[in-house]
Amino acid sequence: MRPRRHARYDCDFGCPVEACLEVIGGKWKGVILSHLLGGTKRFGELSRLLPSVTQRMLTRQLRELEADGVVVRMVYPEVPPRVEYSLSPFGKTLAPVLEALRGWGGAYLSEIVRIRRDRGARADP
Repeated sequence: MRPRRHARYDCDFGCPVEACLEVIGGKWKGVILSHLLGGTKRFGELSRLLPSVTQRMLTRQLRELEADGVVVRMVYPEVPPRVEYSLSPFGKTLAPVLEALRGWGGAYLSEIVRIRRDRGARADP
């Protein structure tokens, strides 16, 4: 069954929030974008900034962001090749969204940790 089309936006998303989450959703995309807000990064830099992500997953997330027009990948014809990633003009429009997420996370991080710790304690026998 095809997803229902949203009449106002003529797309396959149920609502604008769903469209946004489709682009920036996932475990690593928001974090990658947050780092790219600070400027252009090479693949190795992003890899060091995200030590928990595998190289394969980082590549996959960057490709998806590039396919959605949010990230620009620049390959320089050098040996070895140098690859840099930056936000596209369209990607830069996500800055207020990412900054709001960062602010909310900073304000409520300890609360989130407490809730998850308490939930884990209740699950233990």
